[in-house]
Amino acid sequence: MPPKNANMQKIEAICQRHADKLGYELCDVAIEKEPTGRYLRIYIDIEREGGVTLDDCEKYHRAVQPSLEDFDYDFLEVCSPGIDRPLKSKRDIEKSLGLLVEARLYKPVDGKKAIQGLLKEMNDEQVVLLIGEEEASLPRKVVSQVRLVPDLSALENEEE
Repeated sequence: MPPKNANMQKIEAICQRHADKLGYELCDVAIEKEPTGRYLRIYIDIEREGGVTLDDCEKYHRAVQPSLEDFDYDFLEVCSPGIDRPLKSKRDIEKSLGLLVEARLYKPVDGKKAIQGLLKEMNDEQVVLLIGEEEASLPRKVVSQVRLVPDLSALENEEE
């Protein structure tokens, strides 16, 4: 992963300070260029049933926005990382050990660009998945992203 520039480090520090003060987990901060402009996207989470609500996002947005006025972006979005969130932080990885994930690959391996399995380990060198009884160790440099695979069985049971 390339080093972050000084402005991005400042933005992340501001976002982290506000997340800590309000009791949220800062999951990610990104500036993304789109046809309509530059979006500063802040992803927050919270440890409670149901996760982050729209009210949480609004509360955090109102708190952090004045501190970010000096930075170059067109739109500020505060959102949840979602149930299929990419695993980026050490905390995300630790919370996801033993859960079903999908490793997306830069190039196909054995004809597949994505591999699902239970997350056994993930670090800078490798991603280790348990697929059935087999362990698959993927070099980190071939893995573009690792995401949680949502467990929708609870929703399916409610519908019956």
